[in-house]
Amino acid sequence: MARDNWAETGVGAVVLAAAASFLIYALSAGAVSGHGGGYELKARFGQVGALAQGADVRVSGVKVGTVSSIVLDPKTFLAEVRLSVDPTIKLPSDSTAKITSDGLLGGSHVAIEPGGASDDLKAGGEIENTQGSVDLFGLVGQYLRPTAPASAAPASGAAASGAPAAASSGAAQ
Repeated sequence: MARDNWAETGVGAVVLAAAASFLIYALSAGAVSGHGGGYELKARFGQVGALAQGADVRVSGVKVGTVSSIVLDPKTFLAEVRLSVDPTIKLPSDSTAKITSDGLLGGSHVAIEPGGASDDLKAGGEIENTQGSVDLFGLVGQYLRPTAPASAAPASGAAASGAPAAASSGAAQ
């Protein structure tokens, strides 16, 4: 009986050790590498959607940085997004930043399309050309819900079909 208790205790210790190793691995793999090693850029968006702090910043699909913060500008009511970009990546000053989704149900990231200007964005600079997040569910909902002009058409059609019937019944008398 005592031997069974020791076996259960040993199995429990192995399970706890495995869980601790998975936790340590997850924390180390999830850490942002080079945090603070990049230069910071700013971009203002009208709609950020599901974009969150720590999201990727990509150029041509390649990760070149992360979103370091998202705050609301109380004067303009635009979302101010701060991006930490790899210092080896020099972006032209006329680059465009847009918020795109990772997939139909996935998260969002900032995609930067480099421009053709000869001068580069400096640390602390702002990407002027931006495109906010598109609400896919809102777009689909517009096609599924009837709009006011479409719902008014059947009502006027019913009144029009009722009028000739009254006129014909009046003509019969």
